[in-house]
Amino acid sequence: MKLFTGLVFCSLVLGVSSQGWFEFLGQAYDGAKDMWRAYSDMREANYKNSDKYFHARGNYDAAQRGPGGVWAAEVISTMKLFTSLVFCSLALGVSSQGWFDFIGQAYDGAKDMGKAYSDMREANYKNSDKYFHARGNYDAAQRGPGGAWAAEKISDFRETYPRLTDFVKHGDSGHGLEDSLADQEANKWGRSGQDPNRYRPPGLPDKY
Repeated sequence: MKLFTGLVFCSLVLGVSSQGWFEFLGQAYDGAKDMWRAYSDMREANYKNSDKYFHARGNYDAAQRGPGGVWAAEVISTMKLFTSLVFCSLALGVSSQGWFDFIGQAYDGAKDMGKAYSDMREANYKNSDKYFHARGNYDAAQRGPGGAWAAEKISDFRETYPRLTDFVKHGDSGHGLEDSLADQEANKWGRSGQDPNRYRPPGLPDKY
């Protein structure tokens, strides 16, 4: 499976480049924190008729982050601020603060996956694709549960939608079932914290 597939999918969904997608996620993460800060301040102030102000402030601060912040503010506002945070906390089985940590880890993990793909394209080195798959998953998993989750979703997407980017070929990486299973093995190896160098081909430059 190809690291590129997950990035393409998210790019198509958001209508932005892979780099723009990472920026969008970062903005959404910061915007969600702005919304949470507004809610936290509202609870702390506990001041009569102040709720509209805190709602407006949270949305304003989030919107200043960019399109991702606007999106996060809209989603949270639509669900109602407190309800949304409770829902996400229950869905992830973590506290609200833990949820923000999880999103941050996922964001950094997605960047790790993107960096591995970028290096793979730059190196264009024979028999190196499994190494970069393992390295991307390894680096992402080191971020924490959110990073491991992002790496798994990006890695698994090609398995579910193999035809979406089959037209993208690079190096000697195949597209058949056997190659897909081998890629998944490398993905899981790295994600489990095992040394990606198991898949490192002889002669690959040290910079990678």
